[in-house]
Amino acid sequence: MQLVLDDAELHAPIVLHSPAMDDDEYYAFCQRHPNFRIERTARGEIVIMPPTGLETAYRDSDLNHQLFAWAKRDKRGVAFDSNAEYIVPSGAALSPDASWVSKSQLDPFSKKERQKFLPLCPDFVVELTSPSDRLKQVKAKMREWMENGVQLGWLLDADRKTAYIYRLSREPEELVSPKELKGEGPVAGFVLRLKDIWAGL
Repeated sequence: MQLVLDDAELHAPIVLHSPAMDDDEYYAFCQRHPNFRIERTARGEIVIMPPTGLETAYRDSDLNHQLFAWAKRDKRGVAFDSNAEYIVPSGAALSPDASWVSKSQLDPFSKKERQKFLPLCPDFVVELTSPSDRLKQVKAKMREWMENGVQLGWLLDADRKTAYIYRLSREPEELVSPKELKGEGPVAGFVLRLKDIWAGL
């Protein structure tokens, strides 16, 4: 197995060029390495992401708390944190920092199937940049989400207090220092308040 660094920085993602794994083999591989955050590209490459620092974890917790609390009240779907991983139509296996899936998408899957990575694309995703992220790469991931069926996506560049709104068949909208983001489409009614996310620790 060849080990290739995806970036020159020490804290950058590591890409493993390994023999092709089917979905079950990939899930088993992830279970054997529970201390790592792992994704798979559409080309079958295994990407191991570096851990985030406390500030990013704080921002991510705030984001997920708000989405989870709203989803529990709204009841149309289910919110997930960054531990959720989805096998999207391209074959990539991706984990957003936060996501929401309608109950109608989840209904066809059995309880046993839901214990693994589901072959579906979430309706709504949020990606939150961390110090190890390159904005260009996160934007590319957002495009991949949209190409695979996400209806609404938010990219939060927290240190720059900038939000990018991704909608189907439209160029992303850039917002500088917004106080909040209002959900639309699948998550109409959700409001993400950004004061503490922008402030960080």
